[in-house]
Amino acid sequence: MEKAGAAPFHVGLTPDRVIDAAIELTRESHLFSWSIRDLAGRLGVAPSVIYHHVGGKDLLCRRVAEHVLGIIVLPSSRLDWREWFGELLLAVGPLMEQYPGVAKWMLMHGPTVPAVLPTLEAGLAVLRRAGFEARSELAYAILLNTAMLTVSIGDDRLQHEGDGPRDHATMMEEFSRMPTASADVRSLGSEFIRPLAEGGREALRARHAYYRSAVETVLDGLEVSLKREGRTGP
Repeated sequence: MEKAGAAPFHVGLTPDRVIDAAIELTRESHLFSWSIRDLAGRLGVAPSVIYHHVGGKDLLCRRVAEHVLGIIVLPSSRLDWREWFGELLLAVGPLMEQYPGVAKWMLMHGPTVPAVLPTLEAGLAVLRRAGFEARSELAYAILLNTAMLTVSIGDDRLQHEGDGPRDHATMMEEFSRMPTASADVRSLGSEFIRPLAEGGREALRARHAYYRSAVETVLDGLEVSLKREGRTGP
C-alpha cells in the first residue's frame, strides 16, 4: 500500500502515453503477440493501471489501428479509379507492414472504425464515378481485403521468421523426396517458396513483389469486369 501523502506510482501516465507504448510494442512485435502485462511492464505500472487509463486489449488494439489509419494519405481525386487504388494500396501495404497485426485486425473490424470512413467514402466515390455503380461496395471489399490479407500473411510469417532457415531446409528436403514431382513443382519450391521461407532481406523483397503483383492482378480483373459490362465512367 502507498503511504499517506506519497505520490501515486503512475503520476504523469496518460491514455496517450499508454497508447503510444502499445503502438511501439506493435511495431517491435505483433499486435496480437503482446499482452496487457507486457504493456504494463513497458510503462513500469501494474496491469490494473492500464485498464484504468484506457481499457483492455480489445480497446487498445482499436486505438493502435486508429493511429495507423490516421497516417494514410488519400490519393488525388483527379486520378482515375485504377490509378487511385493503385497509389492507395501500394502505399498502405508498406505502412501496415510497419505495424504487424494491424492488417489482420482491419480484416476483422475495419468497417466499424470511424477512422476508416475517409478512405471508405473516398474509395466508394471513385468506384461509382468509374461506373461500378451497385458493384462499388463489392469492388472496394475485394481490393482492400486482398491487400490486407496479403499483408496479414506476411505479418504472421514474421512471427516465425526465426524458424526460417529450419523451415526452408525442411521444405527443400521434402521437395527432394518427391521423385514424381514435375519440373514446375520443383521450380515452385526453389524459385517462389525459397526466398519467402529464408527470412531477412530476401523474404522482404519477395513479400513486396508478391504484394504488388496481387494488387495489380486484382486491378486487372476489376478493369476487365468493368469493360465487359460496357461501363467506362464519365
